Amino acid sequence: MSHESITSPAKLAALCTRLASADRVGIDTEFVSEDTFRPELCLVQIATHDELAVIDPYRSGDLTPFWRTLAEGKHVTIVHAAREELNFALSACGRPPANLFDTQLAAGFCSAEYPSSYGSVVTRFLDARPAKGEQRTDWRRRPLTPEQIEYALEDVRYLLPLHETLRSRLQTLRRLDWLKEETDHWLADVHDSRERPRWRRVSGLGNLAPRSLAIVREIWLWRRAEAEKRNIPPRRVLRDDLIVELARRKSDNVERIRDVRGMHRGMKRETMEELASCIKRGLSAPLGDIERPSREAMPSQLNLLGQFLSPALSSICRSANVATSLAGTATDVRDLIAYRLGFGDATPEEPPLLATGWRAELVGHLIEELLAGRKSIRIEDPLSEHPLAFDPVGGDDTALEED
Repeated sequence: MSHESITSPAKLAALCTRLASADRVGIDTEFVSEDTFRPELCLVQIATHDELAVIDPYRSGDLTPFWRTLAEGKHVTIVHAAREELNFALSACGRPPANLFDTQLAAGFCSAEYPSSYGSVVTRFLDARPAKGEQRTDWRRRPLTPEQIEYALEDVRYLLPLHETLRSRLQTLRRLDWLKEETDHWLADVHDSRERPRWRRVSGLGNLAPRSLAIVREIWLWRRAEAEKRNIPPRRVLRDDLIVELARRKSDNVERIRDVRGMHRGMKRETMEELASCIKRGLSAPLGDIERPSREAMPSQLNLLGQFLSPALSSICRSANVATSLAGTATDVRDLIAYRLGFGDATPEEPPLLATGWRAELVGHLIEELLAGRKSIRIEDPLSEHPLAFDPVGGDDTALEED
């Protein structure tokens, strides 16, 4: 199928009109993120039943009408690992594309791998191989070659067939509700990450005291604002290791700040003074939202139970052909054990991951039955890919009663 290049506001408006009547729309983007505060959108690829198109953001004008069209339609929007596409949509019109179907998530509910690359999912479920090449393209440069455009279109060419195949499998497995639940959770996580200061992700925080953490937070907030103002990546304003070192020293003296190795290179005195102000605010800030309550000491048998039951998570997922990494981790198993035995910080309003939704249906309830002694684990076939079996104790296969 040939494609149309959208290179003017008029062509963009016409495309939006066509998309408004489409039942399915596959999208992908090419962007560059290493030189700017936010990723720079360089190309948008579109696939519908009737057409392929590429939008050149540098020539098509304001793309808000496009993102609004995606948000307002009744179509299914098909994507693959589309966190940045979602961020572009939220920045443009405050809403995600309608009825998202993420092929990476969907594949995790009917295969053992997650997260899987687009090419891997296409190969596994469609027995096709998307063309490779142009991975190192600087998508900001113009003109783009025909080969670059064709490479970009490969990322949407298979989205509609993938949707058909994966949706059919999930419908047969009765897991479409699982996918919707996980998609809603993912959308909420992206929204939350845009609004929540993520200063605790600064590398090297280690065992910094609460007062030092308060300084880290103040410097991080300043760095983010400065990076946005200058439209550069935050780490080009100030590296993480320097933030941690300043927080550890806890001095708002400009000369002592200057003495930190790496601080003096190209940094103006005005910047040093701004950092000093950040440190001063951190030194006097309340620590109520910094200090985390000490966790109740867990009895030693919880570690033993966790080590014993964690393999059950992998076994259950493999048997159900669901990616274990999508379902949970050994830590999630321990959290569920602690919750059911009355330890830890979880409350009925905030139960652990494996006690809710599709994860409880697939894994959590079975682990709870094992804890209650209603089911047992045995080795059925040590040479099998699924060597463990879970049997009712005494022939009682009654589901675990609700609390």
